[in-house]
Amino acid sequence: MIADDEPEIREVLRMMLESEGYGIVEACNAEEAVEYAEGVDLVILDILMPGESGIHACGKIREKSNVPILFLTAKSGEHDKVLGFSAGGDDYLVKPFSYMELLSRVKALIRRYRVYQKTEDKTDKMIFYRDLAIDTELQSVTDSGRKISLTEMEYQILLLLASNPRKIFSVKEIYEKVWKEDFYPSSGNTVMVHIRNIRRKLEKEGEPYIQNVWGRGYCVN
Repeated sequence: MIADDEPEIREVLRMMLESEGYGIVEACNAEEAVEYAEGVDLVILDILMPGESGIHACGKIREKSNVPILFLTAKSGEHDKVLGFSAGGDDYLVKPFSYMELLSRVKALIRRYRVYQKTEDKTDKMIFYRDLAIDTELQSVTDSGRKISLTEMEYQILLLLASNPRKIFSVKEIYEKVWKEDFYPSSGNTVMVHIRNIRRKLEKEGEPYIQNVWGRGYCVN
């Protein structure tokens, strides 16, 4: 789905992606974006739209779906990126963009989404950590029986750490294992924002579920 209030942008993106064999759904505002998000494999979402913003739409989509969300916007500030990731976005591409960069991001997000959606035949389908139960078949997380709503990337980070309770992962290792892309300096902030979101959703009294080991990285506590 392409959600942008500018018809010209939607047309260019539609032509680009249809030439690669993708089926396209278009939305011209945040309300339509939320309505049409169900059942698609990727949402390309503009931030600045009339009425509600793309950030607001992202939050609403996250209430009902873990579909990957790629923010496509003219806002390039670090604060804007943090807002986008905090709302549940998976990636961020600044206008103007190159055709090849857009296509590579689209392919990577859809590929990961489809891989993670597959039900794998694993002997150990449950991982238990403190009060958490991680069902790797259903890709669900519960805390003392209460379901925790995590985005795709948040789930994969938590799964990685909880599956390796004696290992400290650097930010670079987390990014390359979860996003399956090369690490760049700007990628570190992406990881930290997602971990902050996980902590917020799992927050309880006492020590946090995910511990920051100064100068080394992150691990489960």
